[in-house]
Amino acid sequence: MTKAEIQQVKLRFGIIGNNEALTRAIDVAIQVAPTDLSVLITGESGVGKESFPQMIHQYSRRKHGQYIAVNCGAIPEGTIDSELFGHEKGAFTGAIDERKGYFGEADGGTIFLDEVGELPLATQARLLRVLESGEFIKVGSSKVQKTDVRVVAATNVNLSQAIANGRFREDLYYRLNALPIQIPSLRERGEDVLLLFRKFAADYAEKYRMPAIQLTEDAKRVLLSYPWPGNVRQLKNITERISLIETNREITAAMLHTYLPSHEHVERLPALLGVRDSKIFDSEREILYQVLFDMRQDVTELKKLVHEIMTERNQPMPATTSIPAIIHPAIKPVHPAEGDIQDTEEYVEETLSLDEVEKEMIRKALEKNHGTRKNAAKDLNISERTLYRKIKEYGLD
Repeated sequence: MTKAEIQQVKLRFGIIGNNEALTRAIDVAIQVAPTDLSVLITGESGVGKESFPQMIHQYSRRKHGQYIAVNCGAIPEGTIDSELFGHEKGAFTGAIDERKGYFGEADGGTIFLDEVGELPLATQARLLRVLESGEFIKVGSSKVQKTDVRVVAATNVNLSQAIANGRFREDLYYRLNALPIQIPSLRERGEDVLLLFRKFAADYAEKYRMPAIQLTEDAKRVLLSYPWPGNVRQLKNITERISLIETNREITAAMLHTYLPSHEHVERLPALLGVRDSKIFDSEREILYQVLFDMRQDVTELKKLVHEIMTERNQPMPATTSIPAIIHPAIKPVHPAEGDIQDTEEYVEETLSLDEVEKEMIRKALEKNHGTRKNAAKDLNISERTLYRKIKEYGLD
């Protein structure tokens, strides 16, 4: 495609940026659109993967057929087969009517399976059959049905690692991955971050009827150097917050820093994890938990060292002496009572209880979103099904 044609595609689907890798991804999507190949779109959470399935559908021969987007992580495991493939009346408790299912509805069209890495193994087997033969069976039926559906899938999960862990079928992976499209992260896109900030600032100025915020030169340098772990979604949220809160419409580096998580901490995450563990993490939440585990070890070792030094100097450890533990701000540290000497390792275990951290984070997310689980799951960067399971586990119903 020519540059002018790619620019038209960007305008049509609201894609901002001139990054070469992004442009290449768009070019590949348009080239593969007229075929019936399955496409797997990969990239970190928040990079904007959802635009590409729509692009592929609109430039395909199926553009007049149904386009159905399904968030696989938002559907409870017990009902996902029914949602995708339909069910017969009376197939299970609550099945008062027959249901066609998304693969029946989208016959002749396109289905976008977002968060495909969240699919249960049994559902993966059903999906593989559809991809191989175009056949499926409704829940509660024995009759084989046919469908002509083009499947586009997306994931931010490392599927190779999921296969190694037995959580994703290798044969399904190769079926879905007939043509892969990798969306670059925001930190890889250079000056696109400035274009996106300007676009979001203009959008929010129009939405809230106020002048658009602008960046000083030093603020632009901060924006360009920040690693953006939450990608375009994070940049959009921060731009909205600044637009609403700051009365001064010229944003300096100092003002911008107050809205960004510590640059140093974000940069150190891979180094912190690489020292002790070479595993590949499937989500930011797993990274957070690993860092908390590492912090707990560091604090324990530090307190033991202090204890040894005090012992060498023949000085007793006062009950009130403590090394501050680094914990989630919502968790109240448990301090030993006066005169009570508490084992240091046990104390750190209490202050850094990961179950309590997770429970409190979920509770706060639910409160913030007034109990709306979909929005809470989005804030926590986990699937709705995982959130539902955690709510039951912690008794937060």
